[in-house]
Amino acid sequence: MTDKMQVDIAQYISECLQLAVLLEVSSYPKPGNIHRTADFKKTRYEHFLASAVAVAPHFKLAAERGMMLSTGKAGLDQINIGEIIKDAVENVDEWQHGENTILGTIILLTPIAVAAGMTLAENSFSINKLREKIRIIVESTTPADAVAVYDAIEIAKPGGLGKAPKLDVTDSASKQKILEEEVSLFDVFKIASKYDSITYEWINNYPITFDLGYPYLIQQLEKTKDVNTATVHTFLKILAEIPDTLIARKAGLAKAKEVSAQAKQVLEMGGLTTQLGKDGLWKLDEKLRDATHQLNPGTTADIIAAVLGVSVLNGYRP
Repeated sequence: MTDKMQVDIAQYISECLQLAVLLEVSSYPKPGNIHRTADFKKTRYEHFLASAVAVAPHFKLAAERGMMLSTGKAGLDQINIGEIIKDAVENVDEWQHGENTILGTIILLTPIAVAAGMTLAENSFSINKLREKIRIIVESTTPADAVAVYDAIEIAKPGGLGKAPKLDVTDSASKQKILEEEVSLFDVFKIASKYDSITYEWINNYPITFDLGYPYLIQQLEKTKDVNTATVHTFLKILAEIPDTLIARKAGLAKAKEVSAQAKQVLEMGGLTTQLGKDGLWKLDEKLRDATHQLNPGTTADIIAAVLGVSVLNGYRP
């Protein structure tokens, strides 16, 4: 494979994932989240657009690393996925003046970018191959990757972190402990996966993305012929079945389950395909917009970006 071919494939992967970020934030109304018709006080729709621009070169680099790994030009110890995530978050922070926009999305999509590079370098793409290579990438992470992701979290300053029982990200001593005890990013995420769906995806090979979200999105695209409707319905489906862990950390699990029940009800009303569903969806969107964003299903939105990323990589075009 020539260097030009590698660049072209890496650019293609980056564009696929950039499109996924744009489609996710543009879909509306995703209840309680920023979308094209709704902003938060300090973070607006255009901040997400700027973030999609800022993150693209880092997805490209991740894809290039994956291709190098697949062709034997680099080893697993040279992927440095934590550094890629940190640099991407840093660049996003430089490109927009809102608060945290896509930290969770970057954490989910970066292994997908590396895995896509590995897969396409072999001139053969399938969902199963992509998923298997994601597993290889996340399980091979290092303590240095963990420290870099802690740095990324400090830069992004996401809300609703809560307190971890061990190696808490807000504890200044955690990074030194990670290095001294040789704790990999994968192992750190094992701890967090008990109360966070993004790290749960990493540890369990993306079950919400691949087993729930992706097939439902494809079904909805075929049924509705509309990417906005399909994306919003997939958002509701995931939220209905998986209580949003950002809400759970901010407002408690009981409240997160209550929001899930409401999402299920809206979907049963028909969502965007019926007037009753539309009315219920807009009411839910308004209800979840409290001033402190305690009921913002932000984790679900990040997972939707991953679902869209897999779909676009597998050939979907709006």
